[in-house]
Amino acid sequence: MSELIAPTSAELPAFHWHCKHTWKTSAVNTLWCLVGCAIGDFGTIYAFQVFAPDTAPLIVMSLAIAMGLCTSIALETGLLVREMALSLAFKTAIGMSLISMIGMEIAMNATDYLLVGKAALTWYSVGPSLLAGFLAPWPYNYWRLKKYGKACH
Repeated sequence: MSELIAPTSAELPAFHWHCKHTWKTSAVNTLWCLVGCAIGDFGTIYAFQVFAPDTAPLIVMSLAIAMGLCTSIALETGLLVREMALSLAFKTAIGMSLISMIGMEIAMNATDYLLVGKAALTWYSVGPSLLAGFLAPWPYNYWRLKKYGKACH
């Protein structure tokens, strides 16, 4: 019986960080994820800011992260359902971008907290929070797309 032999590193295509096409594609993927996350995240923070401003920041940010994940998954599922069945679109949205979304959400909320000192949206915190939310998962999305050819969109 023959043994299965794993390919050596010389047989695998070389991974590199220099592909402009992959950076562009991963940027578009990351941007779609950011839109979905920001809708739920900022909506939740704003709701607490207006209706329950004395709520502990950890509670607000935990709920904001959860809602950001939900809205991002919903948006990505909606985009994917044009190409595949709903159940497969949902599984793909969760399976291919959950790590990216979690990193994005943590970066957004940490930036907001560091700038404002609480869970609140201000004119000077939204932009940096979005930028941090975009930059944090972008290299991961590039790596995943380059190494495995897997993207959500």
